[in-house]
Amino acid sequence: MGTDSDKKKLFIGGEWKEGNDHYNLLSPYSGKVIAQVPLAEKDAVLTAIDCAERGAKEMRKLTALERSTILERAAALFQERLEECAFILTQENAKPLKAARGEILRTIETYKFAAEEAKRIHGETIPMDAAKNGKGRFAYTKREPLGVIAAITPFNFPFNLAAHKLGPAFAAGNAVILKPASQTPLSAIMAAQIFEEAGLPKGALNVVTGKGSVIGDVLVTDPRIKMVTFTGSVEVGLGIKEKAGLKKVTLELGSNSAVIIDSVDDLDAVAARCVEGSFAYSGQVCISIQRIYVQEDLHEAFLQKFAEKAKELTFGNPESEDTDLSALIHINEAKRVEGWIEAARAAGTEIVLGGTRTGAVLHPTIIKNAKPAEALSCQEAFAPIVSVNAYKTWDDAIDLVNDSLYGLQAGVYTTSMPKAFDAVDRLEVGGVIVNDIPSFRVDQMPYGGVKNSGTGREGVKYSVEEMTELKLAVFTL
Repeated sequence: MGTDSDKKKLFIGGEWKEGNDHYNLLSPYSGKVIAQVPLAEKDAVLTAIDCAERGAKEMRKLTALERSTILERAAALFQERLEECAFILTQENAKPLKAARGEILRTIETYKFAAEEAKRIHGETIPMDAAKNGKGRFAYTKREPLGVIAAITPFNFPFNLAAHKLGPAFAAGNAVILKPASQTPLSAIMAAQIFEEAGLPKGALNVVTGKGSVIGDVLVTDPRIKMVTFTGSVEVGLGIKEKAGLKKVTLELGSNSAVIIDSVDDLDAVAARCVEGSFAYSGQVCISIQRIYVQEDLHEAFLQKFAEKAKELTFGNPESEDTDLSALIHINEAKRVEGWIEAARAAGTEIVLGGTRTGAVLHPTIIKNAKPAEALSCQEAFAPIVSVNAYKTWDDAIDLVNDSLYGLQAGVYTTSMPKAFDAVDRLEVGGVIVNDIPSFRVDQMPYGGVKNSGTGREGVKYSVEEMTELKLAVFTL
C-alpha cells in the first residue's frame, strides 16, 4: 500500500482537496504501488465546474500579454523540473527515460508556442460595401473565449497531450477541467502545481482524477461545459460525440498508420527510421507505424535491414538510460496483442522477429505479408508490432493504405515528385508525410485525422481557433 506521503489530492478552484476514496496507482513495469490517487465523485466534479466558471471570468479579464506571460512562466518551470517530470513518466506509464525527456522538451515547446499564439488572436475587417445594402457600414470580427473546456487526456503522452489542450485554452482565455487517464494522474497533478506557481488565476485549471465513467459523463453532459477536447479510443470518442449535444467537440482518436516505400536513395536510413516509427515507446503512439508497404523489388532487402536494426533495440527497465522499449501500459494489453500474433501464426503468417512476451513487455515484432483481414492489419495495435507487405504497382500501394477504417497520418518514401503529389491527393488521411515516417509530428503543425481517427485539429494555432467563438460587429456610419 502507498503511504500517506504518496496520497495525492484533487486540484479544484486553486485549492488542493482531499478525496473521500483513493485507488492504488501501480507501475506498469514493476507492479509496485507508486501513489494513492483520489477517486473524484460527482459532487467534486460539479464543484470543479462551478470554480471553472469563475475562473473563466478571470481569464477573460486578462490581457493577451498577461496570458502569454503565464504560459512563458509555466514553460520555464517545466524546464527547471525536466528531470523530475521525466521520472514521473518512467514511473506512471513506463516511458523509457530518454523518450520521457524528449516528451518534456516537446511539452516546453508546446507551451512556448501557446504563449506566442496568445498574442496573435485577432479578427478581420469585412468590406461591407461589397454588397448593395452594405454602403455606409463598417464591420469587423473578433475572437472570444468559449468559457469552460473539458480536457480528457490519454496515458501515452500525458504531459505533452495535456499541453496541447491547456496551452491553447489558456492562450485564448478559457478555463479548463482536466481529467487525465487513470494510469497517468501524476503528470496532470504536476502540471497543476506548475501553473499554480506560474500565477494562473484560481479556478482556471481544475484537475479531477478517477473513473471516466463518473467524471466523463458529468463533463460531457453539463451545459456549462462549452467544449470537450478528447484524445483516446474510438469507442469512448463516439460516446462523447453522442452525449455532447451542441457542445464543440474535438476528437483525436486512433490509427493503424501506414508507410509506402516506393523508391529511395538510402534503404538503410529508411529502415532505421522505420524502426523508430514502429517501436518508439513500444508502439503506444497514435501515429506509430503499423503497416509498411514496400515495392516488391525492394521488399526482401528492406525486410532484412529492418529486422537487423530492430534487433539492436534494448528493452527493460524504463529508468535505465539504455532502454528503448519497456512494459506496455498494462499486462492485459500485452496479452491482447500476443493473441493477435498467435492467430496470425496459426493462419500461416510468417513472424520474422519477436512474437514473444516477458510479463507486460512485448518484444519488437515484425510480421511478413500479413493478410488484410487479420487484426494486426485492420485494428489499432498500440504495441510494438508491424507488418511488412510487398506490393506490385503504385495504385496497389495507395489502395492498401486507404483500405483502413482509420486515417490519421501516412508516410510515403519516393524519389518521384509526381508520385509524392499524387499521394498527397489520394491518400485518405489527415496528414501525408513525404520522405519520412507517419510518426513525424512537430507541435505547431495541424494534427488530426479523418474516418475513425477523429474530428477537428490540434496544433496550437489550430486549437486556439477551435477554442474560440467568432463574433461580428457592424457599425452604421
